[in-house]
Amino acid sequence: MTAVLNALASFFLLAVTAVFAQNAVFSRALGVSRLVRLVGDSAVSNRTFGLLLGVILLISSPLAWLCSQAMTDWEYRRAVRPLLFILCATLAYLLVMYLIQWLHAPHAKELIAVLPLATFNTAVLGPLLIADTQSFTLPQTLGFAVGSAVGYMLAVAIVAEGQRKLQSESVPAPFRGLPITLIYIGILALAIYGFTGHMVSI
Repeated sequence: MTAVLNALASFFLLAVTAVFAQNAVFSRALGVSRLVRLVGDSAVSNRTFGLLLGVILLISSPLAWLCSQAMTDWEYRRAVRPLLFILCATLAYLLVMYLIQWLHAPHAKELIAVLPLATFNTAVLGPLLIADTQSFTLPQTLGFAVGSAVGYMLAVAIVAEGQRKLQSESVPAPFRGLPITLIYIGILALAIYGFTGHMVSI
């Protein structure tokens, strides 16, 4: 019973950490290029993209953890690890695509069109690599994966709201659009970075 409670505590602790203190977008800049495109992309639903990203992370993170455990003593582990994690994401992609087709999911065409973007990006590969380099246990890896997906969706919502408010005429013309969005993301990233307790070295 104690082991189960400890595993659950590790899961939730890492999930909360991934959402706030180690947010994939703001503290590590993972998935930023896709995020910037997502905010102004009416063809792709933020909710759909975030949901698929979360499912892919939830499936690929235990696969990546198993691969990591299998090659613990391997000499060339660090060189091969990113390729294996991409393979894990690819397996998750194939499984989710099969499930979408088998379940005849509503809006299946939209889901299949968005699926490659939600699978093959740094917001998926980054958490897998971070979990491995930090030597997380399986519950911690799953918690970090879930938290990373929720943190990404939270970042998308914050940036979307910020971009809506940045349409003001008071923003100078050369800064409108992408430049002001990147400045806004940078200021948010500095705030998150400060929240985690890092000090500027002088």
